[in-house]
Amino acid sequence: MTGTLTLLRLALRRDRVLLPAWIVVIVGVVVASASAIAELYPQAGQRIALGVTIGAAPALQALTGPVFDASSVGGLTAWRGVAMTSVLAALMSLLTVIRHTRAEEETGRAELVGACAVGRHALAASAVLLAAAANLLIALLITVGLAGQGLPPAGALAFGLAVGGTGWVFTGVALLAAQLTEHARTARAIAAAALGLAFLLRALGDAAKVEMLAWLSPLGWAQRMRAFAGERWWVVALFAVAGAVLVAAAALVARRRDLGSGLVPARPGVTEAAPSLRSPMALAWRLQRGVLLGWSVGFAVVGLLFGALARSVGDIVGDNPQLAAILAAMGGAGALTDTFLAAELGLLGLVAGAYAVQATLRLQGEEAALRAEPVLATAVARRRWILSHLVMALGGSAMVLAAGGLAAGIAHGLRIGDPFGQGGRMLGAALVQVPATWTLAGIAMLLFGLLPRLTVLAWVALLAFALLGQLGELLQLADWVRDLSPFAHVPRALGQPLDLGPLLWLGAVTAALLLAGMTAFQRRDVQGG
Repeated sequence: MTGTLTLLRLALRRDRVLLPAWIVVIVGVVVASASAIAELYPQAGQRIALGVTIGAAPALQALTGPVFDASSVGGLTAWRGVAMTSVLAALMSLLTVIRHTRAEEETGRAELVGACAVGRHALAASAVLLAAAANLLIALLITVGLAGQGLPPAGALAFGLAVGGTGWVFTGVALLAAQLTEHARTARAIAAAALGLAFLLRALGDAAKVEMLAWLSPLGWAQRMRAFAGERWWVVALFAVAGAVLVAAAALVARRRDLGSGLVPARPGVTEAAPSLRSPMALAWRLQRGVLLGWSVGFAVVGLLFGALARSVGDIVGDNPQLAAILAAMGGAGALTDTFLAAELGLLGLVAGAYAVQATLRLQGEEAALRAEPVLATAVARRRWILSHLVMALGGSAMVLAAGGLAAGIAHGLRIGDPFGQGGRMLGAALVQVPATWTLAGIAMLLFGLLPRLTVLAWVALLAFALLGQLGELLQLADWVRDLSPFAHVPRALGQPLDLGPLLWLGAVTAALLLAGMTAFQRRDVQGG
């Protein structure tokens, strides 16, 4: 463990902007949600009516979990905020840990650091301490923020510990994933798949009212901490033990592998490349096909879940104007079922934006790993190399959205007796999200070409757009602020005629961003900036 504190200071230095941004966003979402709920539902009767409606809607419980106490502002805040902020804390933790462990080994920096007076586990320990400290700070700030709004301190503390505890568990998940593979992107994919499975188990358990399923997920533990609804303090021990066991397992695995390698060895490639790999496009497809397949399968599974639950939204008691207003703001007008489906397609569009950013920034990964130079040293022009990865980013994001929309349409169609009609209808509605998703790829490309050291801002933009979409109406933000998100301009595709004007404008903005990024990259040095 020698050198752990020194490496921790280095990690803090590297994440001095990104980590505080995560913390501010997560805490801000909680505090803003509490304030908005207190303003929108000042009367206990209004809150109870909303709670009854949510309890009758399995689809809503799949998204945000059950309401344990609808009579209080704190209870509704926990229903609205625990699920979202727990996922954000988990993402923050897994990205932070892998960035400071497996990514350091992959780039060779860990070997240079290890040549000094540094213990074998110092790098991993510093990453764990960094993530744990960030989650502890989030828990404390949430407690102070909610208590400062007059909510019961015990419930505020339970809320904070639920979010921080989830982040701690996924700190262990990420550290264990980092030991399994040689590549940081694969470790991120494994950890993200674990997070997706946790969300799916929690969603299925809450929707079907099967507690066993929900208790299999750390996200389910966070909600069953029951903040502001008779807190279960023993769940804190569950978080602590699970995270500690995962960290200890990762430490044991680390002792059985060499530095720079993974527990699962990489398969050696063939001595000569196949003829099908003689173009940049073929190489880009080979590099990104696994990730694209994983995203497509994940979207199809989520789409099936949303489609299967959509009909239950139409069975909600129709005399609740508050819920109707919330759903209408999320997804548009029309029948309640169409509104729900439109809202979920909007969420899928945002998540597809993450794939678009990831696939575009594969360019930076190739450049940083010194694999771009050998390619560009041949008769491959820079523009051709860039276009090969952009095709994967743009085409892949459309593909994952199509998978989610088609799956949702078929599942919904099977319940109402029209699988082919609903499948085609939902496929078209999902593809309407594509231009907004491509805008994020354009932002990532511009940053890669112009400011490669600041490509993290593409992820910041995605997070900002997600928060504007989910909380803009709830916080009653000005229209011009909400219009900063490209997803705010996506036309309604269900229940009314499609307006192509906004899609054309989004396409033009994306084309301008992509062209500017490509031009900037052609004018800078590789590995420069």
